[in-house]
Amino acid sequence: MIRSTPAPHGASATARRAALGVAAIALALTALPATALPAQAASDSLARFHHQRLDWKSCVRGPDDATGKELEQAGAQCADVRVPLDYGDPDGRTITVAISRIRATDTAHRVGPLLLNGGGPGGQTLGDPPWVRDAMKDVAARYDVVGVDPRFVGRSTPLDCHWPTGSAIRGAGVDRAGFDRMTAFAQDLAQRCRRHEGDVLPYVSTRNTARDMDVIRAALGERRISYLGYSYGSYLGEVYTTLFPRRVEQVVLDGVVDPDRYGPRLLRGSEKANRHALTDWASWAAARDATYGLGRTGGAVLATVDRVQAAAARTPLRLGTYRVDEHVVPLVVFNGLSQDNDSAYGDFAQGVQDLLRAAQGRQVTPSPRLAEVLEFMLTGSDSHYGSVQTSILCGDTAAPRDPEVYWRDVQRARVRDALFGPVTNNLNPCAFWDPPRERPTSIRDDLPALLVNATGDPRSTYEGATAVRRMWPSSRLVTLRGADQHAVYGVYGSPCVDATVNAYLATGRLPAEDLTCDAHPSGARP
Repeated sequence: MIRSTPAPHGASATARRAALGVAAIALALTALPATALPAQAASDSLARFHHQRLDWKSCVRGPDDATGKELEQAGAQCADVRVPLDYGDPDGRTITVAISRIRATDTAHRVGPLLLNGGGPGGQTLGDPPWVRDAMKDVAARYDVVGVDPRFVGRSTPLDCHWPTGSAIRGAGVDRAGFDRMTAFAQDLAQRCRRHEGDVLPYVSTRNTARDMDVIRAALGERRISYLGYSYGSYLGEVYTTLFPRRVEQVVLDGVVDPDRYGPRLLRGSEKANRHALTDWASWAAARDATYGLGRTGGAVLATVDRVQAAAARTPLRLGTYRVDEHVVPLVVFNGLSQDNDSAYGDFAQGVQDLLRAAQGRQVTPSPRLAEVLEFMLTGSDSHYGSVQTSILCGDTAAPRDPEVYWRDVQRARVRDALFGPVTNNLNPCAFWDPPRERPTSIRDDLPALLVNATGDPRSTYEGATAVRRMWPSSRLVTLRGADQHAVYGVYGSPCVDATVNAYLATGRLPAEDLTCDAHPSGARP
């Protein structure tokens, strides 16, 4: 998963900053049965939430609020929707969920609201309606495009465990001592959440986020909603359409998560896709050796990455005020691989160049993109993001509690891929979390949704999309062939994909059959 939906090319600085992020990284013990909480409580118990009057106002929260200004320039307004903290006790404590809305202008052909989720979990989506409307082109006029910061995210009621990092994910290291350090690290993060946010942790879950979506639907005065979800947002869409099957119109899931593989260890199995993406990037960097100096062949560039990791394992690399060790270098690499375009490749290559210079003992000030990643990973500036992301994953599905399970998996995976295997199989705070209140959602058997995925997606791998396509016979799959890209519609810049999605949003009719769009129709990478 990614921190937020990647901003499209040419997006504002705020959108690009919001796109920064790394991936998110189960045996239930005493979880309640899935039927313990109804998907939708009796109408009288939620009436005050369904019929609340929303106070629409300016999205700008001060002179430095770039997101608010962008929303206002696009004609958006913002509101807070009040929802129960615990849907099992709707008369108890409440929290707020922040939303933005750009209203339809073609009211004669209005379809209704299109709710957005940009992924994460934990990503902010309130600022996304302007660029999504741009991607929708003419069909945007027929929808109210609604951005939602899910519970505890962004401008909604906050959750922050006061972590020293923005992500719980780390590589396991090169030996048992490194793995033991990461075990202590994960345990500390879990304890911080229990200490600072223990009273709300039981209610941080995808099922409750889906229930919030249905309160938003009702508060907007709508019988049905349409939905566009990226990455983790695809799983949220799977859950919402299962809990509220009669409340949806058009559904687009981009970067599709296989619900059978969703959970705290959802990165397992993505090593091959990430290795493929790294190899493609290495070939790109080799063709630009005069600029980056990482190697003249793809193999030489990959060897450079391995040398950097080996150097970090001996002594943490110094980059400005940061110390980058064997547990962080793989995450820097992992983070650089979700977007298949020259700009993202160049930022990543510059970051690896910085790491190489540091490994050579040179004094290095990290380049802007690498500095952002290191700030995210090695300071508490984005503690709230990692706190929410982990709380959702742990709150949805229980994880194995014995560190030895992870150690064995890491050792087996290390043989297949020494760089990525210790990341995707490492333990995380969910090993030290309280059991979820509810069992995972058993996703519905079919849905006529439009699924979108790139063949080389290193986050939501293509196998996840094909699994959901088989699970939902009425759905259709739009494949972007030949790109190592996470999030396609409106992001990658494929006219074929974008036109197909927009035709579906305009008519409500799925393509007659699955469709494949070539990332590079000429047959060569630009």
